[in-house]
Amino acid sequence: MDTFDGIFAGEKKRLKAMKDSKVGSFGVQSIVFITLIQIACLLKIQTQIIFVLPICLFWGRFSNLFFIDQFNYISYKKKSISHKKCWNGFTKESLISIVFLIIFITYKCILLNSEQKLIKNLFLLLIGCFISYKIPNILGKKIGGFNGDACGASVVIVETAMLFIHAILL
Repeated sequence: MDTFDGIFAGEKKRLKAMKDSKVGSFGVQSIVFITLIQIACLLKIQTQIIFVLPICLFWGRFSNLFFIDQFNYISYKKKSISHKKCWNGFTKESLISIVFLIIFITYKCILLNSEQKLIKNLFLLLIGCFISYKIPNILGKKIGGFNGDACGASVVIVETAMLFIHAILL
């Protein structure tokens, strides 16, 4: 909610709006809109939730690796500890996530019984990769870097987008 308040506050007031503990109207609108989309998607994918949800959650969290790799940390305070201080680079940081993804996709492919479902799942994999890259990129450019609020927003937006795409394609 803070991220949406900051985005719509304008460039000069962005960090101040994100720091403010009060929720603004754009923050409320965003949480209501996102929650309604998520509920509708979960209702649509009921029987497939055990396969869809882990992938959506994966891409949401994976998006933060792109965020941290591409942007500098921005802070409300003058002196702040850099989140990149312990950053080992995208390749090292994403290795375990990619191994998990390969295992999960291999398991899912074994269960698939048609070529059409396999193609659809590979398409969803490409969409997930694209969305988890593009959303933090858009947010990072709009905000001018990343912080905890923006990372949280990236996770939620990517998860919601992936849920929505899965709901449409099921």
